[in-house]
Amino acid sequence: MAKQKPVPVIDLFAGPGGLGEGFSSLTDENGDRCFDLRISIEKDAIAHKTLSLRALLRAFPKGKVPDCYYDYARGEITRKQLFEHPDVPEEARKAASEAKNAELGKIPPEEVDSWIGNALEGADEWVLIGGPPCQAYSVVGRSRRTKQALVDFEKDEKHLLYREYLRIIQQFRPSVFVMENVKGMLSSQHGGSLIFDHILSDLSAPADDLSYQIRSFVVPGESDTLKPMDFVIESERFGVPQSRHRVILFGIRSDLASRTPELKEKPHRFVLQPSEKLVTVAQVLNDLPPLRSRLSREPDSADAWLLAVREATKSLTGWKSVARNQVAEEMATAAETASKHLSYGGRSVKAIAGECLLSKKHKSWYLNRRLDAFLQHETRSHMRTDIHRYLFVSSYAKVCRFSPRLAEFPPRLLPDHSNVDNEDVPFKDRFRVQVAWLPSSTVVAHIAKDGHYFIHPDPSQCRSLTVREVARLQTFPDDYFFEGNRTEQYTQVGNAVPPWLAKKIATVVLDFLTASRRRQPLQEGRRS
Repeated sequence: MAKQKPVPVIDLFAGPGGLGEGFSSLTDENGDRCFDLRISIEKDAIAHKTLSLRALLRAFPKGKVPDCYYDYARGEITRKQLFEHPDVPEEARKAASEAKNAELGKIPPEEVDSWIGNALEGADEWVLIGGPPCQAYSVVGRSRRTKQALVDFEKDEKHLLYREYLRIIQQFRPSVFVMENVKGMLSSQHGGSLIFDHILSDLSAPADDLSYQIRSFVVPGESDTLKPMDFVIESERFGVPQSRHRVILFGIRSDLASRTPELKEKPHRFVLQPSEKLVTVAQVLNDLPPLRSRLSREPDSADAWLLAVREATKSLTGWKSVARNQVAEEMATAAETASKHLSYGGRSVKAIAGECLLSKKHKSWYLNRRLDAFLQHETRSHMRTDIHRYLFVSSYAKVCRFSPRLAEFPPRLLPDHSNVDNEDVPFKDRFRVQVAWLPSSTVVAHIAKDGHYFIHPDPSQCRSLTVREVARLQTFPDDYFFEGNRTEQYTQVGNAVPPWLAKKIATVVLDFLTASRRRQPLQEGRRS
């Protein structure tokens, strides 16, 4: 029997490449890739640089990535030197061909069609992944728009993203598409009706002669038997150390669905299988080198930072809580341990011998023996008063096993004495430690602006999480390097689909395609 070629994949609105990374990482029993990522399109120039860098790494077989990649990741050579290195000429060209910096809906559709058409090379079986950003869904279905709704729709440029996505499906007729978006799209309304209903209608019948079954990755059945919440994937149930809940649609072209009886006979075969245990914050962060934070708005030094930490132990004055003595003891212990943390990290931080709590599968996923360091593990600067709060909340969580809300704060640590008790004050838990024995809360793009929601669980470190730590929570492998400044790196990580989850989704997609191949040959594929 002839060896099955990798299934082509086109990634739209790719971000830094989390969804594509998952599909690209799925291999068969021989270690050969099951999917071939042909094109990734991303409008943000910095995220595109990340995409093209990862495309360069993937152009090499596993274990054959040249030293120059790691030299660049550690900051020993420039990006220009990497892409012009004599060890990577063909791979650099392939990366440039794969990763496209373009804004869909703005560039001529003929150019997009040329990229996709050339990449697919006439393939009948292929997969479209990615989906328009959430703001693109301020639209109503094409078949149900009133005259005024159409006027409003045309005024809003955001609709171009969604319209272009539908156009690509109409033009190239993917065998399968995987579309991800935020949970909020389920409740969003436009013109008094739910946007999600219109999206399902559009995607089910993108053209008069083209239709799709829209299925869930977690609940068996077709869309007409499912509730909107059935399309939500709770990532923590599938091995991701993070409570990230996202809508992900599984679109199967109807001709393939109709000739694959297993969809009806064995529907549970084509959904994700939950993990036996939750993966916790401690498991994925424990082996990273401990770091101190830095002081902002005043001169920083290890001694000055340590003094700020020790000052925090005096902040419990006037605090009447049954946990006071235990929290005070934990804070004092942490303040002493803090003297061991003199480094605030950097682009490349030497790995140290420490206890690794990762499972065997997660070790294989995250770790790379070629890396002798942790990349992009550098702390941010914090105000002295926030360092005091960080020590308190992390110590409190260690004692009480949950992160305190403002109502549990000592008076001295309240951010604003004048209005904190007001019922209208938002973000009553604006200082949140990521509890060690649970999956983290959702990693979001705006972590770049406010680290208060992502405080490290180790009280002695008194800081928010580094880029590498949030990348771990998002399940990016340790050799995944994010371009741009630190704010841009956080934004990319927060916007991504967790690659670990994406790989599990890819497994379901491959299982379906394998089942469909055993039936009649494809007939309703891409138009020539």
